[in-house]
Amino acid sequence: MSTFVEPRRVRIAARPDEPAVVEIDGHDVASAVEAYRITQTVDEGPEVTLYVQRGWQGTQFDGMAEVVVEPADVRHVVIGFLDAVDWRQLEEAVLDREDLDGQPGELTRGVLVQLKEWAAGA
Repeated sequence: MSTFVEPRRVRIAARPDEPAVVEIDGHDVASAVEAYRITQTVDEGPEVTLYVQRGWQGTQFDGMAEVVVEPADVRHVVIGFLDAVDWRQLEEAVLDREDLDGQPGELTRGVLVQLKEWAAGA
C-alpha cells in the first residue's frame, strides 16, 4: 500500500454506461483503477482511495487531495459500506419490513436483506 501525505490534484468523472475518467495530476490512471472511494469529514480535506489492479506500479503524484493507493480488494469496499451504515436507521428499516415472518432468525435475515437492498441502491 502506498500512502502519499502531500495533497495531489485528482480528477474523477463517472457516468453510467461511459468509462470513468480517473486522473492524478493530469496522468490518466483509469485503466489500473478497479474502484475508488472519496471521503471527507468536517475537520479534514478530501481523501481519495484508489483500489488498483495487483502489480500496478503507479505513477508520479503531485497535487491537491490526499491519495491512498491500495490493491483492489472488495473487503475495503464492504468495510467502507458498513462503516457508513447508521445502526439506528438500519434497526428502524428492518423492524418496518413487511417480510418479517416470525420464524427463528427473522431479524438477521431482515438485516441482511436490508443491507443488500441499500448496497444495490448505493
